[in-house]
Amino acid sequence: MPGPDEKSFAIPRLMVWEAWRQVKANKGAPGVDEQDLGQFEADLRDNLYMIWNRMSSGSYFPPPVRAVQIPKPHGGGVRMLGVPTIADRVAQTVVAMFLEPLVEPRFHPDSYGYRPGRSAHDALTICRQRCWKYDWVIDLDVQKFFDEVPWDLMVRAVQAVTDASWVLLYVKRWLAAPLKHPDGSLEQRSRGTPQGSAVSPVLANLFMHYAFDAWMAREFPGCPFERYADDGVVHCKSRNQAEVVLGRIALRMNEVGLRLHPDKTRIVYCKDGQRRAEHEHVSFTFLGFAFRARGARGKGRNFTGFLPAISPEALKAKNARLRELRIHRRTDLSLDDLARWLNPIIAGWIRYYGRFYRTALDPLLKRVNTYLRRWAGRKYKRLRTHKRFSRWWAGLLQRQPGLFAHWSIVRSYG
Repeated sequence: MPGPDEKSFAIPRLMVWEAWRQVKANKGAPGVDEQDLGQFEADLRDNLYMIWNRMSSGSYFPPPVRAVQIPKPHGGGVRMLGVPTIADRVAQTVVAMFLEPLVEPRFHPDSYGYRPGRSAHDALTICRQRCWKYDWVIDLDVQKFFDEVPWDLMVRAVQAVTDASWVLLYVKRWLAAPLKHPDGSLEQRSRGTPQGSAVSPVLANLFMHYAFDAWMAREFPGCPFERYADDGVVHCKSRNQAEVVLGRIALRMNEVGLRLHPDKTRIVYCKDGQRRAEHEHVSFTFLGFAFRARGARGKGRNFTGFLPAISPEALKAKNARLRELRIHRRTDLSLDDLARWLNPIIAGWIRYYGRFYRTALDPLLKRVNTYLRRWAGRKYKRLRTHKRFSRWWAGLLQRQPGLFAHWSIVRSYG
């Protein structure tokens, strides 16, 4: 047994401080204790010491995780998000920081989610290139991954990369932490890892590395894939190969306690100008982008390519978000205030969805201008006539062409 001044586990104090810096940079909402970042920081030294002391002695027990329903990205329904307390996020980040250098060298190069130096755009770029080389795609949808991933296999995946007993101890405790719902009820879980916790991304990637990535590389080295967390695409040379591979993947997911979504998982033909055969599915959605045959121009000629652009679902979700902002009613704001408020939102849309086939984003950006026109008409009565508004708009574009983030792309309001 360790003496009174010794600790069961050797966890550097500096690691806890660095974990706090990451948690603070990531911001985020309070957990079940309702303590926000400012309140935590007001007594920072004691709070961090308490986390280090308890983690080092083996006496750290995570509180329940606050359950919040959020819309899925790209307009795909809702999912349950787990919001840990600030202190728990720091503790989880300590473990995530410990695991990252151990797991990164092992991970497959086509695993893109929640990894340093990799992004959704990287996955989309490689996917687009491979769709030109391979005629068929398996569009994979793992059903309720974060709700159903088995704990025993998750722990085994962690054991495969470290024998640090404190890491295994706290991973098991975090997996078992109950969800606290808005009505105050506690939900005890027996599987799954809540999305939103700081340690979930590395655990999810570690699980899927053994469950899918390494297995695919071993069993089907001729079928490249891109995986982003639980979202994946597999490329095949023929319909027959795609059917065989999909059948094997379905069996593999069952072996590791997961299921493929029966309606959302499908085999897709990458039809473009060179591939003209008719098939049931000729498009798929990956990371908010719809891949399908689209008109394009390159090297001075028009052609049809199999290309990604913002998906209809994502476009619908962003339009709904635009409606929620109720821009036209914010007559309490000046034009500059309006720009400061909207620009980070609009720039984020352009940065993400404008990377590929940017013109597909134009209808959304034009709607922003339509709302700006309605705002101007409400705030200034003299601008309610089309002629006066047009003159004002033209003058504004001339004087401040970069006032709004999207004006370099879309300047019309009709």
